[in-house]
Amino acid sequence: MSLAAYCVICCRRIGTSTPSPKSNTYWRDVRKIIKFTGSLILGGSLFLTYEVLALKKSLTLDTQVVEREKMKSYIYVHTVSLDKRENHGITYQARKELHKAVRKVLATSAKILRGPFADPFSTVDVEDHECAVWLLLRKSKLDDRTARLQAVQEMSETHHWHDYQYRIIAQACDPRTLIGLARSKESDLRFFLPPPSLPSLTEDYSIEEELRQLLASLPQTELDECIQYFTSLALSESSQSLAAQKGGLWCFGGNGLPYAESFGEVPSATVEMFCLEALIKHSEMPTHCDQIEANGGLQLLQRLYRLHKDCPKIQRNIMRIIGNMALNEHLHSPIVRSGWVSLLAEAMKSPHIMEASHAARSLANLDRDTVREKYQDGVYVLHPQYRTSQPIKADVLFIHGLMGAAFKTWRQQDAEHQGPTDEASEDEARHTTCWPKTWLARDCPALRIISVEYDTSLSDWRARCPMERKSIAFRSNELLRKLRAAGVGDRPLIWVSHSMGGLLVKKMLLEASKKPEMNTVINNTRGIVFYSVPHHGSHLAEYSVNIRYLLFPSLEVKELSKDLGIGDLIPVDVNHLNICKPKQKDAFLYQRTLQFIRETLAKDLEN
Repeated sequence: MSLAAYCVICCRRIGTSTPSPKSNTYWRDVRKIIKFTGSLILGGSLFLTYEVLALKKSLTLDTQVVEREKMKSYIYVHTVSLDKRENHGITYQARKELHKAVRKVLATSAKILRGPFADPFSTVDVEDHECAVWLLLRKSKLDDRTARLQAVQEMSETHHWHDYQYRIIAQACDPRTLIGLARSKESDLRFFLPPPSLPSLTEDYSIEEELRQLLASLPQTELDECIQYFTSLALSESSQSLAAQKGGLWCFGGNGLPYAESFGEVPSATVEMFCLEALIKHSEMPTHCDQIEANGGLQLLQRLYRLHKDCPKIQRNIMRIIGNMALNEHLHSPIVRSGWVSLLAEAMKSPHIMEASHAARSLANLDRDTVREKYQDGVYVLHPQYRTSQPIKADVLFIHGLMGAAFKTWRQQDAEHQGPTDEASEDEARHTTCWPKTWLARDCPALRIISVEYDTSLSDWRARCPMERKSIAFRSNELLRKLRAAGVGDRPLIWVSHSMGGLLVKKMLLEASKKPEMNTVINNTRGIVFYSVPHHGSHLAEYSVNIRYLLFPSLEVKELSKDLGIGDLIPVDVNHLNICKPKQKDAFLYQRTLQFIRETLAKDLEN
């Protein structure tokens, strides 16, 4: 057996003792090439994978960090080692070149996938859900007005973003976009940053003293008599109030005692009202608006606005001042920087029509992107108060009468059993505090509805300013100038007037017929509605033969409205005050007025 094994071994040695040298060398070279190539491919793959992952990590926004602290902004700075040995050499240069190549690949893919919006993403990689925010921001800053307005509309209609995304828009958008968002009905209030913090109050701080100093710093020469009156009254009363606070004789007679007895228990609030009345008059003058802004008036008014959250009248007067200042376009930037847009945007969403309308006027004067008209003090747009895609084809103007106002004159008739608390809870279709804004705007959305407010002290009755004895002619010219600045006359229009307001309308039309620059007001007037207007037998046809008339004489003026020979005369058994206040939406007074407006403007609304 051992012999057999030995023979087998010898045979194998003999069989392998003479191999082919050429074949052996060939396979040895193949093995070496495979080892080298495999090592190169494996090492290169690992290197490329590491570098791509490192680059992605360096360019990706950590959304978890932002989610944890949503109210903050972060600027991520890539740290660079100070060790020079790490910043030079073959490895450093190779990584640098590789990063450049990957960036070019990312930029190319962005152009392919994102089309014309690739520019913001050519140097940064963001998550897909972040793209919309930055795309809309970029779009809102384009020179193309149509694209810009569309971007603002898309922002306002977005309600699924996180808080920090709204804050990104609030911090990164320009003033034009911010104002547009404030005038968009569906905008989320998170788009607006809180106003800048005001300095802390000290124990000896007196806002009355600040108001007095602001008033005293304004020019006192070449003023209207009533402006001088309001200013002197505010300064004298504020000085008296300050003296009382410092231990004066406020409660022991003099001018202060009847003042305190007639205006309530807190004289300081009334003193502030006097100061605000004076500032309203001053803010009607452009040069005084510059002084108010230069002397810190925007911040002072903001502090007063916050302190009196429970006093709507003070807040409305403050918004009147801001609205007057917004008529001057060079003051738009200071108004935005001081944080007023945020406060006005919040007031726009108020359920109270008066607060919302005052804020709407101020924002409309700030919005030069979609509004070319300017609304001066006393001219309020009831519809549309927000930006809208609905084309406006005609105007309807409401002019109140003696002792009336732009809002309360046109409210629904008060029910005897209904208290003030019931009005807010009622549905607008059943009860409204201003039927032109709710009922008429809903029935005729293509109308711009304007209500005008003016001082009715055309006689000695309730004269707020003793020196003010302004005639109907003066008041009509003043209102005509304000309405023309608001674009009244550029579209077909209908006047709706009550009491003395009807006399003003007739006087305005008569004055407009004498001025060539006001011809558009005459030519575009389609009709007039008179609620209890004493015509005294005057001939309405002398103003225009193309105007339709609808007359609702009340019980008090029924005898004065006979034999006019023009228009539809419809006697109504309602007293003078309630004739312009329909009881319900389906009441005859409202439905007949609506029918008159629709019929008179039928051709204009169709076009």
